Amino acid sequence: MRVRVFYHDKCFDGACSASLFTRFHRERIAAGAEYEYRGLVHRAGALFNEAEFTGDENAIVDFKYSASPRITWWFDHHLSAFLTPEDHNHFLVCQKDPACAARKFYDPEYTSCTSFLARIAAERFGFDTAPIAELIHWADIVDGAKYESPEAAVEMAAPAMKLTLIIESTQDPALIPRLIPLLTEMPLNEVLAQPFVAPLLPLLLERHEQALQLIRSRSQERDGTIFFDITDHPLEGFNKFIPYYLHPNATYSIGLSKSSFRTKVAVGSNPWTKADAAKMVNLAQICERYGGGGHARVGAISFPPDQEDKARAAAAEIVAELRSKNPM
Repeated sequence: MRVRVFYHDKCFDGACSASLFTRFHRERIAAGAEYEYRGLVHRAGALFNEAEFTGDENAIVDFKYSASPRITWWFDHHLSAFLTPEDHNHFLVCQKDPACAARKFYDPEYTSCTSFLARIAAERFGFDTAPIAELIHWADIVDGAKYESPEAAVEMAAPAMKLTLIIESTQDPALIPRLIPLLTEMPLNEVLAQPFVAPLLPLLLERHEQALQLIRSRSQERDGTIFFDITDHPLEGFNKFIPYYLHPNATYSIGLSKSSFRTKVAVGSNPWTKADAAKMVNLAQICERYGGGGHARVGAISFPPDQEDKARAAAAEIVAELRSKNPM
């Protein structure tokens, strides 16, 4: 059996979910299966190419729903999991079919897709999650921003944080597919020490420091909301906690950046804020207005690389809205 696993690319939780799915599927579904990995990214336009759904089974983890009949497994936890009302309705109809409902799962209450998948695999299929407790623990910390402080999130002492930096920054399309199987086969410090991984870290740490200094010079905080525009310094990714490291009293952050495949508006909230949680704005709902999505506390919008003006206009509107709703 050939299984194609589609995962949220350049995302620690996405890679962990793909790895956990592989181990679960091999141990509980098809011991002799072969696995292939394909990263998916949020971008303007179509997110899926159905011509790629060529496995005997095709799984999507930590990414939006596809109504394609070729998709046999789906796990997600994002509030904005459905591109259209039709997709949502397709999923609801699927849940009335026991065969379909037994392989497609959704729960936006979960911190990480990894922990959600682990629970489903354990409860529904008898999968033993004990050997991968470290991975599940760190997926929740990274995807849920459960760091003890901004310093812990930005200074990245833990192996999981260094792997997150590598996963979010890599331009090698073969790297994450090589990493994925290892994440559930060995401790994270051993994954980090692999000969094809360890040499990448020094340069990435240097770039991380450069990004920190760039955002320091560009970011402004007013009425509880940070804004920065670094589109003239193309980056494939940056640590999303840098704004709160630099402006610890802020509630929200909007960052405008550009990479090889999109212009991105990143919209987030400070995990360490003292703001009244009941008054916090649902950021996924804001991002959905512009074709993006995410979670209640963090989201993003992707525009084509040549649509900086549209991205900048959207960012300006969101900044104005959040500054007018400062919950402090």
